[in-house]
Amino acid sequence: MTFRTHTCGELRLTDSGKEVTLSGWVQRTRDKGNLLWIDLRDRYGITQLFLQEGESKAELLSIARSLGREFVIKIVGVVSERESKNPNIPTGEIEIKLTSIELLNASKTPPFTIEDKSDGGDELRMKYRYLDLRRNPLRQNLALRHRMSIATRSYLDGQGFFEIETPYLIKSTPEGARDFVVPSRMNPGEFYALPQSPQTFKQILMVAGYDRYFQIVRCFRDEDLRADRQPEFTQIDCEMAFVTQEDVLNTFEGLARHLFREVKNLDVAAFERMDYATAMKLYGSDKPDLRFGMAFEELNDLAKNHDFSIFDEAELVVGINAEGCSEYSRKQLDALTDFVKKPQVGAKGLVYIKYNTDGSIKSSIDKYFTTDDLKKWVDRFNAKPGDLMLILSGREEATRKQLNVLRIEMGNQLGLRDPLVFKPLWVTDFPLLEWNEESQRFYAMHHPFTSPKPEDIHLLDSDPGKVRANAYDMVINGVEVGGGSIRIHDRGLQKRMFSLLGFTDEEAMNQFGFLLNAFEYGAPPHGGLALGFDRLTALFAGHDSIRDFIAFPKNNSGRDIMIDSPSPIADEQLNELHLRIVQ
Repeated sequence: MTFRTHTCGELRLTDSGKEVTLSGWVQRTRDKGNLLWIDLRDRYGITQLFLQEGESKAELLSIARSLGREFVIKIVGVVSERESKNPNIPTGEIEIKLTSIELLNASKTPPFTIEDKSDGGDELRMKYRYLDLRRNPLRQNLALRHRMSIATRSYLDGQGFFEIETPYLIKSTPEGARDFVVPSRMNPGEFYALPQSPQTFKQILMVAGYDRYFQIVRCFRDEDLRADRQPEFTQIDCEMAFVTQEDVLNTFEGLARHLFREVKNLDVAAFERMDYATAMKLYGSDKPDLRFGMAFEELNDLAKNHDFSIFDEAELVVGINAEGCSEYSRKQLDALTDFVKKPQVGAKGLVYIKYNTDGSIKSSIDKYFTTDDLKKWVDRFNAKPGDLMLILSGREEATRKQLNVLRIEMGNQLGLRDPLVFKPLWVTDFPLLEWNEESQRFYAMHHPFTSPKPEDIHLLDSDPGKVRANAYDMVINGVEVGGGSIRIHDRGLQKRMFSLLGFTDEEAMNQFGFLLNAFEYGAPPHGGLALGFDRLTALFAGHDSIRDFIAFPKNNSGRDIMIDSPSPIADEQLNELHLRIVQ
C-alpha cells in the first residue's frame, strides 16, 4: 500500500530490521536537542519514531521539529529495538529509525488534548466530536459495539433468523412516547412519523410467514433525555412465530449468554426468574439489581399500635438490612436521612435500628418501642450483631419506590455494585394495563399489542386492572436492557384491547386497520422482544451513560452541537412542505 505497510499498533521486536511505511497522526513530540522522538498514532495504536543529530538527515530533523499535535504524516524507516522500553503499549519494545517524513496535512492546535483522560468538557468534546473520536476510550467503545453487533448477527443467523429492514417513514400513533413527525411535500397537510419501534411491521412479517425476524434498527422517541436515553437509539429487534413465552426467553437468554461469552469471555449462569409482583414486593422496582441483597422486609404487624403516629398512619412500614453498618455515625445517619428527604426521593424521614456488635440494640424510636419489641424487628430482618436496619413508611407504592432508591444508594456506598459482576434475570407477568387518574382511563403498560395471560382473559371485562400481561423484561444489574411479550394474534381480542384503551372502533381502524385486517388472513401465534443495543453495550463496558457508545450522540437538550442541529430551514422549504402560507 502507498501509505502504509503496517499499522501503528502492529510492529513487534520480531520485526527488527524491516523497512516499513506508516501513516497517522502526531500524538506528541519530545525534543531533547540531539535526540527527538515522535509518537505516531492511528486507530490501531501508537508507534515511537526516532531521530538523532549526526545520524539522521538535517532535513528530516527540521521537518520533525515543525510538526505539531495532530499533524498527519507518512514515514518510512527501519524497525529497531528501543533502549528504554514501554511495557504499557504493545509496540513498546520497538521504535522506527526514520529515513523519510512526508507531511500529508497540517492541523490547528486541538481545543483539548487527544489523550485517554482529556482536559475537554462534555460540550466542547461533543462540538469537536471528530477529535474526541480519536481518543482511545471512544475507539474502544465503538470497537466493543462493533463486536457485539457481529456476535449478535452470528447468533441469530445460527438460530434461523432473517434480517429484514422495515420502513423509517411510518404512521403516527397516539400511544407511547411522542413521535418525531416528518411533513410530506407530496401530500399537503399530512405527516409521516419516525418509528419508535418496528412493532407492527414485525408482526406483519409473522403474518407473512417469515417465522423468525431480526433487525439491528434505529428508533426515534421525542422524549426528555437522560444518561441512558437519546432521541435516536438502536434496538436489537426480534420476533418469532409459533412460540410460547418460554421459547422466547430461552432463545434470547441464549443470545445474551452468547454475547457475554464471545465479547467478554464470561460464562454467565442461567438467568433468574422473578414475577413483577415479587420484584416490587422485595425490591420496590421492576428492574432489581441482584448483585447484592437487602431485600425488603415488611413490618406493619410489628410497627403499628405503639402510639407512634408516623407508623400508625402509614399504609406500609418497610425496611432493609445493611449488613455490617451498625458503626455508622450520627453524621452518616443524618446524611442518609437528608438523602431520602430529597425531592427526587420524597420520603418524610428515616428510622434506624442498630444491632451493635456487643449484642445491644439502639434505635431512633426507643421512646416508642421496648428492647423486646425491637428484638422482634431484628429477628424479622435475620440481622446479626453489627448490622443496621433502615426503615421507611408511608403510602405503599411511594414508600417501596423510595426504599428502592435508598437500597441502591447503600449498595453504592458499600461498593456492592461492581460493574464487572453481572447478575441477569427475567422479570415476568407485568400488569397488562395501568390506570391514569388524570385522564381516567387505562393505558397499556407495554404496548396495545401485548397479549394478556390466557388465565386472566376472563378479567378483561370485570376487573381489567388485575389482568397480567404475557410480557417479560431482561434485566441486568438493575438495568432494563430489553423487553417483549407474546402478542395478540386474534382480531377479536385485539379489538377488545383497543376498546379498553379508549379507542372507538373507528379510531382503531383508522390507526391500526392494516394490522386488524392482516389478522383475518391466518395470523400465527407470535412473540418477541427488543434489546436496547446502546444500553447493552454500555453495560458490557461497565458504564451508566450510553452517549460514548454512539458515534454522534445528541446532548441533554437533544441537540447535535457538532453540526448545530436542529436548526431553522428556509422559507422556501417551509412553503414546499405547506408549513407556511405564501404571502
